Amino acid sequence: MAKDIIKKPGSFYDKYVRATGSDPHSTHYCPGCGHGILHKMIGEALEDFNITDRTIFMSPVGCSVFAYYYFKTGNIQCAHGRAPAAATGIKRALPDSIVISYQGDGDLAAIGGNNIIQAANRGEHITVFFVNNAIYGMTGGQMAPTTLIGQKTTTSPMGRTVANEGFPIKVAELISTLEAPIYVERVALTDVKNINKARKAVRKALQVQIDNKGFSLVEVLSSCPTQWKVPASQSKEWIEKYMIPYFPLGVYKDKTDTAEPKNLKKPKVAHKDVLKILGIEEGEGEAIPVNKEKYTHRLKISGFGGQGILLLGEMLAESGMISDKEVTWLPSYGPEMRGGTANCHVIISDQKISTPVVDVSDILIALNKPSLVKFESDVVENGLILYDTSMIDIKPTRTDVRAIGIPFTEESDKLGNARKANMMALGAYIGATGALTVESVLKAQQIIVKRKQFWALNEKAIKRGIELA
Repeated sequence: MAKDIIKKPGSFYDKYVRATGSDPHSTHYCPGCGHGILHKMIGEALEDFNITDRTIFMSPVGCSVFAYYYFKTGNIQCAHGRAPAAATGIKRALPDSIVISYQGDGDLAAIGGNNIIQAANRGEHITVFFVNNAIYGMTGGQMAPTTLIGQKTTTSPMGRTVANEGFPIKVAELISTLEAPIYVERVALTDVKNINKARKAVRKALQVQIDNKGFSLVEVLSSCPTQWKVPASQSKEWIEKYMIPYFPLGVYKDKTDTAEPKNLKKPKVAHKDVLKILGIEEGEGEAIPVNKEKYTHRLKISGFGGQGILLLGEMLAESGMISDKEVTWLPSYGPEMRGGTANCHVIISDQKISTPVVDVSDILIALNKPSLVKFESDVVENGLILYDTSMIDIKPTRTDVRAIGIPFTEESDKLGNARKANMMALGAYIGATGALTVESVLKAQQIIVKRKQFWALNEKAIKRGIELA
């Protein structure tokens, strides 16, 4: 019987294979953290409402990012604070989906403050769960917009003051002053009574979206014993003693009984009608057909953070500009932590470039094993893969591409600095393709690399890469 009552919602993965750690059945959250409680409430609601298969989570930077470990739903990793913007795009493109923006206070109330206000003011049909623990939980316990007066953090070691940092932001009160939001409530994860209220609020906020009525936000006062530096057993008392007096619980806006469901289906507009609406005659303003033969290269460059991946991309792009080419450079960082994955997209072309995104690459430069495994399949037939055999103990599985394995790290170490593997890979690219000249790359270095003491060694690494390729 207990097994039937205490169960994991079907909206959770059976095993948390995406999570780090040796136990795929346990969550990673710190003891006393409120995220797990809120996760269970949301998971139960998704299962009970039968909406798991059409739910998409927006997971921004912070502890909120780890929602993708646990929920068997769609998930998009968002830039810091931009979850409401991403949620807007997804909901408008897929109006039948259930879109959840799951955010913390350092994300929603700080860098994302304008994003949440504008989304709420437009009345976007999304559900926002705002976890307020009055501190930056993931990145080191810095002061958040919701940090209380007198509360000590790593960036307010003497305690927050009104004179220096201003008052904590009351998000529920702020959002409730706008006309468009349908439902706004603040709850707390403390005792059984408050947790039951929080459960009802979660379900009501999701029901607002299910009924196509509009925007809803639930602010959840949650504990962070690790960064508060209090025992987990006392963290709920901390919420009751310090947070609730400043952030009163309750419903701040509720128009669910009077709000009418909206028709979210967008009318389809024919291409010719779009031109007419924009005042463009048929044939004017058409996209210029791309002559793919004139494309120099679409590159994807990938490795660990700290290997100089982005610098390598910048050098190539700058060299391309010096060579009178059209270029783009688009960086991408791992969302979870420093030292994670890093990659960049570089396009060097004789034609105008319509998008900087390289989904299909002509050339892959892989400086670690995960990068080769992840991006090998994206290389076009007869494309080129350059990979570091010092860091990668496997060969590409593709037989329809040209693959060149070079021990970049080992060879650069022989020159006196193993961190010049990126420059050696740049040289290998020149040697294998002839797309750019050494002169253009060295001139690019003078613009990109500010420390002149590195120039000579970089030049040696580049030229050695050319020889090896």
